[in-house]
Amino acid sequence: MITRRNFVCVAAALVLTACGGARSPASDQPPTTLRVENQGFLDMTIYLLVGSQRVRLGIATGNSTTVMRIPSQYVFGATSLRFLADPIGGNRTPVSESITVSPGDEVGLIIPPA
Repeated sequence: MITRRNFVCVAAALVLTACGGARSPASDQPPTTLRVENQGFLDMTIYLLVGSQRVRLGIATGNSTTVMRIPSQYVFGATSLRFLADPIGGNRTPVSESITVSPGDEVGLIIPPA
């Protein structure tokens, strides 16, 4: 016979098992990064272009190199990606060529001086 106390213990054990058991495939992927060498003076907001949408990755400070993580939901197998650099205080917005990226890759992006 199942008592109320036993039912609560079994229910709690099932909840704990469900929370800790399964891992998503994305969590097993090594991180994919973007290394931005900004040779220009202006800071740049870096976006990942996904279809017609822009996904903000971060800021690449002028005259420095910045490493940003590319969210794993956008990199599955060999994936073709493009990046946009939007200058803070400027008006040109360069877009990269399409780059094939695999999980765990480090992609290099060089922004030349204006």
